[in-house]
Amino acid sequence: MAHTSIQFLANHPLQSKLYFFLMRRLGRKLMDSLHFVGGFSLLSYQAIRESFQSPFYFRLVLDQMLFMGAQSIMLVSITALATGSVMALQFGYGLAKFGGTLYIPKIVSLAILREMGPVFTSLLVAGRIGSGIASEVGSMKVTQQIDAIRALGTSPIKRIVIPRLLASMISLPILTLIADYIGLFGAMLVSSNELGINREYFISKSIETLRIYDFTTGMAKTSVFAFFISLTACWKGLHTEGGTHGVGHSTTWVVVTSSIFIMISDFFLTKIFILTVFPN
Repeated sequence: MAHTSIQFLANHPLQSKLYFFLMRRLGRKLMDSLHFVGGFSLLSYQAIRESFQSPFYFRLVLDQMLFMGAQSIMLVSITALATGSVMALQFGYGLAKFGGTLYIPKIVSLAILREMGPVFTSLLVAGRIGSGIASEVGSMKVTQQIDAIRALGTSPIKRIVIPRLLASMISLPILTLIADYIGLFGAMLVSSNELGINREYFISKSIETLRIYDFTTGMAKTSVFAFFISLTACWKGLHTEGGTHGVGHSTTWVVVTSSIFIMISDFFLTKIFILTVFPN
C-alpha cells in the first residue's frame, strides 16, 4: 500500500507537490498549537505563582479595570438589551403557536443567565479587550519596551500580565451581571409591549424560576473565559515579532482563538454543571 502511494506521487508531480504542501501546512499548524499550549501553561503557572509575591501593583490593576470594565459598559448594555429583546420576540411568536406564551419569562430568564449573558459578553470582551491587550503588549514587544523592563530588574509578568489578568477576572463577571439584568429588562419590555404579558407577571415568574446556581454558574463561566482571554492575549503579545504587521497578526489571532475557546469550553462547562450543579 505504501509502495503504491509512493509510486503514484512519483508519477504525478503536481499531486505530489500539493500533498507535501498540505503536509507541511498541517505539521506547521500542529507545532504552532503545541507551542501555544506549552507557552500558555508556563505563563499561567508564572502568573499564578507571582501573583502572591510582592511587589503588588494595585494601581495598574485599577487602570486596567477602568479600560476593560467601565469603558465596555455601553457596548455590553446595548448588546444585552438587543439580545434580550430579540429572544423574547422570537420565543413569544414561536411559543404562541402552541399556547406557550406564558412560559416566556421562565425560558428567557434561564437562557440569559445561564448562556446568553456570559457567552455574548465574553465574546464582546474577547473582541474589544483581547485585541487591545494583544496590540498593546505586542507593540511593547516590537519596540523593545519589554526588554527595558527586564533590564530595570522588574518582572514583565508582574507589571504587564498580572494586572491585566486580575482586571479581566474582576471586570468580566461584573459586566456579565450588568448584561444579565439589562437583557432581562429588554425581554420584559418586549413581552409587555408586543406579547401582552404583564410586567409584574414577568418579574414574578422570573424570580420564581431562577435559582442561585443559575447565577453562580454563569459567573463561573465568565471567570474561566476571562482567564483564557487575558493570558492568551498577553502570551501572544509577548511573542509578537515582525513589527506592525506582526502586531496586526497577533491581534487577529487572539480574537479568533479566544472566540473559538469560548464556544467550545462553554459546551463542556455546561455539561459539567448539568452533571454536578443543576438538579435532575
